[in-house]
Amino acid sequence: MAVPEVLDRIPLLSGAPRTVEALPGGMTNHTYKVTTPGGAYVVRVWTGDDWLLGIDRDAEHAASLAAAAAGVGAPVHAYLPELGALVVGFLPGRTFTRADLRDPANLPRVVRACRRLHAGPRFVRDFDIFGLQRHYLGIVRERGYRLPPKYLDFMPIAAQIQKCLELRAEGTVPCHNDLLPGNILDDGRDLRLIDYEYAGNNDPCFELGSLANECGLPPDGLERLVTAYYGRRLRHKIARTRLLGLIARYVWTLWASIQDGANDSIDFDFWSWGTARYEQAVAEFAGSGLESLMEEAVRAD
Repeated sequence: MAVPEVLDRIPLLSGAPRTVEALPGGMTNHTYKVTTPGGAYVVRVWTGDDWLLGIDRDAEHAASLAAAAAGVGAPVHAYLPELGALVVGFLPGRTFTRADLRDPANLPRVVRACRRLHAGPRFVRDFDIFGLQRHYLGIVRERGYRLPPKYLDFMPIAAQIQKCLELRAEGTVPCHNDLLPGNILDDGRDLRLIDYEYAGNNDPCFELGSLANECGLPPDGLERLVTAYYGRRLRHKIARTRLLGLIARYVWTLWASIQDGANDSIDFDFWSWGTARYEQAVAEFAGSGLESLMEEAVRAD
């Protein structure tokens, strides 16, 4: 269905003068800013690969409502699954970049936004990165999508990390789980978090590890992030965050493989995106410090 037809079937946006502007950056949606006399809105139109990617649109809608209630997400105006569309309020502000996330001055602001979300209403589903990997790997194998060289060789190490993390699990909070720089908006005062496709209750160390991945933080930068989040330096949390960041790189490689094989509606080099993350994961899997990280993650501070 063409975008004008979708908009015509959304009561909030039909029957009034409007301007439509495509927004860049979406990797699983086509996203548009729609301006009417009544206000400005963002319409997210799905590309249709939801099941393949482990996306539950009902859960995304519920998480978007919860994030808005926590004061960190955009207001939700309409949810139309029959049209494959979600309508939220347009938040004025500037999209973050990797450089913004590496700026020490922004560290407290990012931590505040994460903690507001994590202290908000719980989400309707949990997020399990290891379960998601099993789902993705099954699809890749079944459909014959590409895998990077020796990907499967690291599965036993990933399983060992999972067992290590389970020894000291300390509960879950509502997490975004996909904090790319483009999902963080700066309105000049507060930071807001958008796009809740992968949102679910999760270990906050996964949130911090993913964030560190996406902004390219070195180990000392990750340590500052974790220390700011918890209010003091906790060695086991730092180690846990590094391990979950490693697993995130490893698993999102499969996400990229699926997108590379199945998504022809978005002009993006998914394979190169995933390969870059895989190469970073391999360097950590093969590094000399992995065993000590796992020991640190289970010991008392």
